[in-house]
Amino acid sequence: MRIKTVITVLFILITSSKIYSQVIITTTLPDSITYWEKNNKLGLDINQVAFINWSVGGNNAISGVVKGEFSRNYTKKNVNWANELILRYGLNSQEGQEVRKTDDKIQLNSTFGYRKDTISNWYYSAKFTFTTQFANGYAYPNTTDEISGPFSPAYIFLGVGSEYKRKDLGLTVYLSPLTNKTTLVLNQTLANKGAFGVDKAIYDELGNLIRSGKNSRTEVGILLTGQFKRQVFKNIMMDQRLTLYTDYINKFGNVDVDWQLQLDMTVNEYVKANIGTHLIYDDDIKATEEIDGVVVAKGPKIQLKQLLGVGLSYTF
Repeated sequence: MRIKTVITVLFILITSSKIYSQVIITTTLPDSITYWEKNNKLGLDINQVAFINWSVGGNNAISGVVKGEFSRNYTKKNVNWANELILRYGLNSQEGQEVRKTDDKIQLNSTFGYRKDTISNWYYSAKFTFTTQFANGYAYPNTTDEISGPFSPAYIFLGVGSEYKRKDLGLTVYLSPLTNKTTLVLNQTLANKGAFGVDKAIYDELGNLIRSGKNSRTEVGILLTGQFKRQVFKNIMMDQRLTLYTDYINKFGNVDVDWQLQLDMTVNEYVKANIGTHLIYDDDIKATEEIDGVVVAKGPKIQLKQLLGVGLSYTF
């Protein structure tokens, strides 16, 4: 009886341990797998200067820039589709003058790439870029005659080429030997003046309009873009972007340059400071100067903008 009892107890223990082991190794698989990576960032930079009985003088001023950056990236095996939307709008209010615009940008970038295998850094790519602005721009203090506006200009780039992408280095280089560049100027007043390179209006000797200015201009050329984005020091992120374009037919070798450099410095989770520069050279954009009260168009010049701001940033 004792031997049978021992055997029975052992059998029960072994059976129970098997059942228990089967239970603890059971795993639950995820319902779905996503290949999308998303990032949203909203920011507000505010600068203020105020004076009370300040002996050396000065004007009270306040300025602010609202900005947003949104990205949606799809990666699956040999396919990569990167999408980015950049929005910026800034105003400045200074004592004794009207509110003036300081920043204005709408930019959409989309690049679709396919590579032969999963270890290659080279992609066969198609790239689309759209750039315009929210509101009219003026040559202050003149706020009557706009010099730019929504879709005046708007730039559209569409082309095919090859892209070299190194996510570990934060480096992306894109080269397209065949890119279509379309310039839109939907403001007819600006189009009649031939702004941003479109064909201007034609008038007779008496000033009567014979043909309105064209609202678009199409070019085909070579496009080279590059982006280098990575952390260079602790809490300092550098984002450098360069775009070079030259048209095959119209002054081949005359390169349009768009170069941006931005340093984002993190103070804490929500407070950040940023320093940036933006340089543009476009042969189709003519600079203007005021001579004896008359605005005169000059040749193309280098455009340079410098940015310095401290504000709030929220990423989700």
